[in-house]
Amino acid sequence: MVLERPGEALRLREVALPEPRHGQVLVRVLACAVCRTDLHVVDGELPNPKLPLVPGHEIIGIVVGTGSGVARFNAGDRVGVPWLGWTCGECEYCRSGRENLCEHAKFTGYTLDGGYAEYVVADHRYCFKLPPAYPDVEAAPLLCAGLIGYRALRKTGDAKRLGIYGFGAAAHILAQIARVQGREIYAFTRPGDVAAQQFARSLGAVWAGDSTNPAPVELDAAIIFAPVGALVANALRAVRRGGIVVCGGIYMTDIPAFQYQLLWHERRIESVANLTRADGAEFFGLVTKIPINVTVERFALEDANSALAKLRAGQLQGAAVLCIGTGTAPG
Repeated sequence: MVLERPGEALRLREVALPEPRHGQVLVRVLACAVCRTDLHVVDGELPNPKLPLVPGHEIIGIVVGTGSGVARFNAGDRVGVPWLGWTCGECEYCRSGRENLCEHAKFTGYTLDGGYAEYVVADHRYCFKLPPAYPDVEAAPLLCAGLIGYRALRKTGDAKRLGIYGFGAAAHILAQIARVQGREIYAFTRPGDVAAQQFARSLGAVWAGDSTNPAPVELDAAIIFAPVGALVANALRAVRRGGIVVCGGIYMTDIPAFQYQLLWHERRIESVANLTRADGAEFFGLVTKIPINVTVERFALEDANSALAKLRAGQLQGAAVLCIGTGTAPG
């Protein structure tokens, strides 16, 4: 499924089979989750994508070929291909363990072709070995919704009362980890989205309500997954002195002006940018010990536009996943 121009629907195209170059693996895609970042790319909210582009960066597949210099994987290995597809390894960010901030980084499904396809090539150094307990379709959302959600969660420190604004793919994974850690989850959804609020409660949220409502208690921290800048002020009102508001998305609408009083008393606002390979190693080690129930809605590859439309409209519970080589019928 190819993006030819931002703002247009993806088109089903037959393209040449990619060939792995030095350091790359050729992966037969089994499943690829549909991320809100894909939506921002397709809708033109993220600038300068590779065009034409195959989106998708939550990829589960089987290695079917390798280029020269690949020692980590062999044909037949199952791998996960994430958003971070390549970094320079030489800039000050890479050399200080912050490769997620590399100024020269390349990203799967944005500046590199991604997983809305039958095959993809990827740099073997940025692919992950996956816990065998997770089937392909359930593993796919872990590659971004899980990883970025976990990075956002770590930024909240030992916060006991945690607010989550936007209860979608990332939040439903994060909530399960947070509950095992003994945290209390307060879920804020689109106004009137009763289904999302019930979904949050089913995953252990102690409270769920509209994002326009005040929090029922003073929060220690909040994470915003919804790409709505106005929620920043709402979250600041909800957190206690010294609390943190973490913006977990790659894109957000402009943040309206707010009174300094909301930020005073050492409240903080922080963003999450991308991921590191160290994040992945830690996260996949964790979800091996903490079983996560990943809720998915399955789509065929050619129905990617329908999956994006449902995500845009807020009509999904959990994550949408394109079933490509799994042999699993959509439904």
